[in-house]
Amino acid sequence: MRVAPFIATPMEFRTVWWEDETVRLIDQRKLPHTVEVVNCTDLSSVAYAIRSMQVRGAPAIGCTAAYGMALVARQSAAHSVEDLLEELRQAKAILDAQRPTAVNLAWATSRMLRRAETAASEGTTAIKTVLLAEAEAIFAEDLAMCHAIGEHGAPLIPPRGHVLTHCNAGGLATAGYGTALAPIRTAFAQGRPIHVFVDETRPFLQGARLTAWELLQAGIPQTLITDNMAAFMMQRGHIDCIIVGADRIAANGDVANKIGTYGLAVLARYHQIPFYVAAPYSTIDLATASGADIPIEERDPAEVTHIAGIAIAPHGVPAAHPAFDVTPNELVTAIITERGVLHPPFTVALRQLASQP
Repeated sequence: MRVAPFIATPMEFRTVWWEDETVRLIDQRKLPHTVEVVNCTDLSSVAYAIRSMQVRGAPAIGCTAAYGMALVARQSAAHSVEDLLEELRQAKAILDAQRPTAVNLAWATSRMLRRAETAASEGTTAIKTVLLAEAEAIFAEDLAMCHAIGEHGAPLIPPRGHVLTHCNAGGLATAGYGTALAPIRTAFAQGRPIHVFVDETRPFLQGARLTAWELLQAGIPQTLITDNMAAFMMQRGHIDCIIVGADRIAANGDVANKIGTYGLAVLARYHQIPFYVAAPYSTIDLATASGADIPIEERDPAEVTHIAGIAIAPHGVPAAHPAFDVTPNELVTAIITERGVLHPPFTVALRQLASQP
């Protein structure tokens, strides 16, 4: 099965798909100037794509990992079911280790492994077949969830429609429609006034490179700003609300997201601006009690000292690079999921959400 590799409509993207026994994806490191397709033909290339941020965004990572598990199964020469299951367990461990903060990664690989185990009685050929179908199901479900997030979140955007975003939580970060950008896309499609203020999002510039590019494709009005302009824009009354995505939401509602998100939440509280988090249910991790328990990925300091391989800092200067921060739940106005909008107290709301059939 081939999914359209790039733009299905101006509102919907495809960044990862299965074709010819290969996991194909758009190399997001090359955007916005070059659209390049990466062909992942084995487990190591899928793992590298996730780790190197050729593919990024928690839902998109989950979809990629699911296809990666299907790829391992279909390439396996194992003669016994147990040998194949062991290969899949090892593949899961390798994939999970690539980006430890994003819970969708382990969620997807766990789901794939469970599906393989339920098909074990049918033999190795059956496992190979059902795993590809399961990966396609994860992709389709994510796309549907993003559209549902858009429907639930659009009414929260104030009438003037000035929204601040951070990082990229659009179609490029998901199966195609986005999480934080979903309410924006939906409101715009409804004919409502929308203007997006796009944080550039140092040091990887996901806002400047990816979100700005997506909004241009969709024709949605925007203004790109540097991260340190956000407070000024709020002070001057330019921002009506903030919508961000999430890589993991703890059981108490603490939110791990791209570094810089916590600062925006603090600023939003001071300026009395609603701060919304948009994420699918799969991003909620009820096994993690609070943000203090979420592992924070430390990336290569060279991503701070260099941009596109060009040094912007003195040679040899030490640099820190935590890729995420944690926003305390008391700074979050609401969490927008495909199942509805959650309001504080989040410990109760998240537990009730989990109890829904």
